[in-house]
Amino acid sequence: MTPIKPHLTRPAISLATAAVLALGGCSVSGTGSTSTASGFQKATSSSGGGTGVWDEEVLHDISVDVDEKAVTAMIDTYQESGEKEWIEATATIDGTTFETVGLRLKGNSSLRGVDDDADPADLPWLVRLDEFVDGQELDGWTDFVVRSNDSETALNEAVALDLLTEAGLASEHAVATSFSVNGGEPRLRLVVQALDEAWAVEHFSTDGLLYKSEAGGDWSWRGTDPDSYSDVFDQETGEDDLEPLIDFLDFLNNSTDAEFESGLPERLDIDAFARYLAFEDLVANFDDIDGPGNNSYLRYDAESDGFTVVAWDHNLAFGGGPGGGPDGGLPDGDRGTGFGGEPPEGMPEPPTGERPEGMPEPPTGERPERGSGGPGGRSNVLVERFTAVKVWADLVEQAKLDLAESLYTSGRADEIVDRWAALLTSEAGHLVDADTVADEADAVREVITEGS
Repeated sequence: MTPIKPHLTRPAISLATAAVLALGGCSVSGTGSTSTASGFQKATSSSGGGTGVWDEEVLHDISVDVDEKAVTAMIDTYQESGEKEWIEATATIDGTTFETVGLRLKGNSSLRGVDDDADPADLPWLVRLDEFVDGQELDGWTDFVVRSNDSETALNEAVALDLLTEAGLASEHAVATSFSVNGGEPRLRLVVQALDEAWAVEHFSTDGLLYKSEAGGDWSWRGTDPDSYSDVFDQETGEDDLEPLIDFLDFLNNSTDAEFESGLPERLDIDAFARYLAFEDLVANFDDIDGPGNNSYLRYDAESDGFTVVAWDHNLAFGGGPGGGPDGGLPDGDRGTGFGGEPPEGMPEPPTGERPEGMPEPPTGERPERGSGGPGGRSNVLVERFTAVKVWADLVEQAKLDLAESLYTSGRADEIVDRWAALLTSEAGHLVDADTVADEADAVREVITEGS
């Protein structure tokens, strides 16, 4: 076994003390103190209620002009290698035009089956204003993620992100948007904030680093050479430094059970991680940290020398997903009812044939219990070892009860659904009909009612 490097920060916290602190820190609010009882920084600002380009109360507009041949070549490259190339485009966002912006595909399972015939207005994109022009921004923001969703409204993800903020966890701004490409018919798309430097400054008051877990990777320890992690983690913020991540993976994979229980509270925000796992189950998000997409970020806090797991990717929340809910590849039962129906016109069909290198298998069957891996889920060493410790597994269950009360039973989730449905009905009627909005809002409410 590889020796575990000593963790030279605060004095070690006993398991019993950590459990008490975590239980005491399970309050759910989007505002409040900037650190947990154990000293870890928590999100300091609410993503809801943004201003300017992130104003949730209005329908926004993004139109893109791009060379069709460049789009075709980009798709061909992705089909052949899985690489997502940047191409140049002109983007007009809420009336402000940027002549040269970066445009590239964004996503993994949402891109399965994409081909040259796909309508660019339906594809998932990352729009980056300063990719080719330094300093180019709008309201202080540079990156905009145009999300894919099997529903017509993406209301499931919008509601999940607002609830994530209500749960006291770091979330992203999200806005309903009329999105068009090359003057074509606009689509209703959810555009969300990218987890970048600007996001980190908004949400955390301390210096740190942000690492993204790649869809084709895992959380194994691959030695001390940073190059060994290039395909499994991507550093999103700060100067290149994988040492904190590598040390953490060393500890997760090589510590004894006793070392893990005594040492994890120094290295990870136990409270936030328990609430994260509880939240993802509560909103029936299949594709989270141990789902097929390996969706998660790790934020390293330079002040506490510890990590926080950050949630990402909620287009499968409330039972939504490719193919339409449980019968389309998501598990049955308490994972929600799904939205059903056919994919929007132009959306890539479920894939056949070869997958790009590194892309995970799609989910099949029922999701296993947390930490067990198996069909439809994914093995994650942190989830496995965390939930194997009874006191921490109990924290997850308690957090689930607390969140169900504060988010669902309280009526707060219904208020959020009502607000999004009202916005789409009043301002996006030319993009989606009112009956569709009502049906998809009801599908979300059904999961809320089951979880109350």
